Amino acid sequence: LPWWALFLLCLSKRVHSIFILRLFNDCVAVTLAHSAIALLLYKRWYLCLIMFSVAVSVKMNVLLYAPALLLLMLKGMRSKGVMLALFFAASIQALLGFPFLVAYPVEYISRSFNLGRVFIHFWSVNFKFVPESIFVSKVFSIALLVVHLLLLFLFAKCKWCRHEGGILPAIGLQCDVGECKYTTFLHKLFAKVQFDNSRLCNLEAEHITTVMFTGNFIGIICARSLHYQFYSWYFYSLPFLLWKTPFPTPL
Repeated sequence: LPWWALFLLCLSKRVHSIFILRLFNDCVAVTLAHSAIALLLYKRWYLCLIMFSVAVSVKMNVLLYAPALLLLMLKGMRSKGVMLALFFAASIQALLGFPFLVAYPVEYISRSFNLGRVFIHFWSVNFKFVPESIFVSKVFSIALLVVHLLLLFLFAKCKWCRHEGGILPAIGLQCDVGECKYTTFLHKLFAKVQFDNSRLCNLEAEHITTVMFTGNFIGIICARSLHYQFYSWYFYSLPFLLWKTPFPTPL
C-alpha cells in the first residue's frame, strides 16, 4: 500500500465529525477492533481475542470481523489453542457483564445480544430505496443473511484459502479415505473428519489484513441498515481494499 494513501484518511470531514463532534461509541469500538487486528499481525492470538472481545462489548458491529478471524485462527493455530482463545474471549464478556448478569441476567442477555433488532427505516442509508414494508420484513432479513453467508463461503473457498486448496485443507481438516469401521451414517461422517495440526499456515501480514478487511466489508454490504456513523466501521480499510483490486494506481 503506498504511504501517501494513508494521508487520504485524514481528509474526511465526516469522519472528523463522527470521532470528535458526535462522540459515537462506534469510534471506540473501531479503535479497539483495529488494535486487535494489530495484535493479530504480530501473531499475538490470545491478546488479540481479548482485545476483540473488549471491542465487541462496546458495540456488536465488531462481530462482522468474527468469521474472518475464526478462519485465520483455524489456519494459524492448533485446535486446542483456538478453544483456549475463544474461552478467553468469552471470559471477558462474562467479566464485563458480571454486575448485570447478577442483577438482571435475562434482561442483560436478551438486550445486549439482540440479533433480531429491526432498525427504523427512516434512518437507513444503504437500503433507503427499499419500501418500508419489505425493509422490516423477516424475509428481507433472512435473504441478506443468506447472501452474507454465501459471500463469506465463496471468498473463503476461492480467495482466502485458494493457495491451500480449499477451506478444509486450509484449516487442517483432512479426510480419511480408508475403510470406516462404523456402520451408521453419523459415525462415518464424524470418523472421517479429524484435525491435522501438523499443517499450520504461516500467515503473512498482508493476507491477515486482506481477510479481515474483506470479511468486514462483506458484512457491511449485507447489513440491513447503515447509519451515517457506521461509515467509521469500514472507512479506514477502503484504501487497502482498493489497492488490492486490479485497478491501476496513478502514483
